Amino acid sequence: MTDVHRRFLQLLMTHGVLEEGDVRRLQKHCYQVHDRNAPVEKLEDFINTINSVLESLYIEIKKGVTEDDGRPIYALVNLATTSVSKMATDFAENELDLFRKALELIIDSESGFASSTNILNLVDQLKGKKMRKKEAEQVLQKFVQNKWLIEKEGEFTLHSRAILEMEQYIRETHPDAVKTCNICRGLLIQGQSCETCGIRMHLPCVAKYFQSTAEPRCPHCNDYWPHEIPEVFDPEKERDAGVSRTSRKSLRARQH
Repeated sequence: MTDVHRRFLQLLMTHGVLEEGDVRRLQKHCYQVHDRNAPVEKLEDFINTINSVLESLYIEIKKGVTEDDGRPIYALVNLATTSVSKMATDFAENELDLFRKALELIIDSESGFASSTNILNLVDQLKGKKMRKKEAEQVLQKFVQNKWLIEKEGEFTLHSRAILEMEQYIRETHPDAVKTCNICRGLLIQGQSCETCGIRMHLPCVAKYFQSTAEPRCPHCNDYWPHEIPEVFDPEKERDAGVSRTSRKSLRARQH
């Protein structure tokens, strides 16, 4: 492992999780700093090199996708311990218990979300030091800032980082409540379900499965799929949109 790999790993550790585009930019940055003349290694091979060294430490750079729109992401995952105990260095006992209770509400829900009201109503049941609801609200925001939770309009769900890191823990601690995607067989928090047979699918899996289907039907029971089909994430469109936004910004800058 070279200085390029080591710097990349160090910077990824500070972020915890990054989208693929940001990971590629980070890789290029590390080459420019440490080995400007070297050809940039294929990202998959580059990460495999780092993972071969991290293996003995039970740590891995893991690739996944966001549940809502299928964006590829990379996260540094601790394989040796459950993620809740890994969080112990950043959070107190009562804060960790708040996360466990929020996690349970999220997993048990049909939508994959738990309202802030329902989470805060469990504050009196927390282990360790007593916590006021105002303090609990601040702790929930810390979970958001640390990329363990996502907040949308007063409701919370798991961040992609948490899903990547905690899948094994969730399957072991909530075996009866765990939902699985019928397409990729991965852990499912948010998704769509068939109203006839009940199977579930991630939104990105729904998008890809029905991409060229005029009349979408359930892959299990063949009944009509009643939900709106989301768009497939297209990195080329995203890149073009990003270039367009950058061009407009530079044009405005020249005009002022």
